Amino acid sequence: MAQVSNRLAALSPSETLAMSQKSNELKAQGVDVINLSVGEPDFNTPDFIKEAAKKAINENFSFYSPVPGYLSLRNAIVNKLKRENGLDYKPDQIVCSNGAKQSVCNLLLTVVNPGDEVIVPAPYWVSYVEMVKLAGGINVIISAGIEQNFKITPQQLDAAITPKTKAIILCSPSNPTGSVYSRQELKDLADVLAQYPDITIISDEIYEHINYIGKHESIAQFSNVREQVAIVNGVSKAYAMTGWRIGWIAAPQWIASACNKLQGQYTSGPSSIAQKAAEAAYNALQECVTVMRQAFERRRDLMVKLGSEISGFKVNQPQGAFYLFPDCSECIGKSFQGRKIVNSTDLAMYLLEEAHVAVVGGLAFGAPNCIRFSYATSDDILVEAMRRVKEAIGKLQ
Repeated sequence: MAQVSNRLAALSPSETLAMSQKSNELKAQGVDVINLSVGEPDFNTPDFIKEAAKKAINENFSFYSPVPGYLSLRNAIVNKLKRENGLDYKPDQIVCSNGAKQSVCNLLLTVVNPGDEVIVPAPYWVSYVEMVKLAGGINVIISAGIEQNFKITPQQLDAAITPKTKAIILCSPSNPTGSVYSRQELKDLADVLAQYPDITIISDEIYEHINYIGKHESIAQFSNVREQVAIVNGVSKAYAMTGWRIGWIAAPQWIASACNKLQGQYTSGPSSIAQKAAEAAYNALQECVTVMRQAFERRRDLMVKLGSEISGFKVNQPQGAFYLFPDCSECIGKSFQGRKIVNSTDLAMYLLEEAHVAVVGGLAFGAPNCIRFSYATSDDILVEAMRRVKEAIGKLQ
């Protein structure tokens, strides 16, 4: 009988999507499930962006776009990088893709050979390690627990680098932890990486605008590593445009050209209509981003308060994104009615079935003692969800 490729067999299914599917199945059976498993803003795309898409349809932007995206969109991104980040790029250093997820995958497939090592700080977004596998690379995991706010140190980074290290993936603000590296922390990491100019720094900044400590800091600002950095960003989180599927990279010319070549063979350019919508998002005044960020910050404060009141949860204060990532070590090993919680995946399943709240176990994020709550939903729903979780956790002995 025919078999799938070794490449595919090595991949794990997405834990976040799997938990979302399980919660939807329970909902279909009439169960009142609160889904806090998906990393997606609950806001609608702002009207002016939708109007730009309608205008693009009416003006017949319905043909293939250039592989890296329309020049007008790439110029809008160049202007955004200059205006908001103080970074100078040319339009041909920008490659737009079908979401930031494809952008990360493009980069890994472009720079990683079979057997190359890729440093991935943990907790990490579930897809990073799977993409490294897809590229034939070897994941080198650096773990950072809640006691260091889930951020790696320069010493940890230096110790992980070997002659086989080809890339590192940094994510700030972070999914799943909400941690944000300060300018000084990034500079300290950059000073280590500058000693290894052949290491590509993939800087995932998709949560840039969901940041509660002021100005976003990019590792690309440091001249000693600038030629090593490939920024990944997009419109999904800041503008509530997850389904529009527009992500992009800003990278040294050789990397951008290589990603363009790769994308030209397997997807070509992203949706022409979505590109015009993204262009409108970047060219507009940014009030909509501020309004959404303020709502997320209020919810962050609420979740930290409610999470801190749950016995067995150790909670820190995330500085960005829209996730709470409590350490639940004290719950591991406990039981309810003969059901033992062996790890965080068990705990997530217990909360789904007992509390009817969908969360994601930290095992998938490289943090087996944590669980991830997405607080991208209304205050009332969050209060009810955490009430249910507190009650369910209280039953464990």
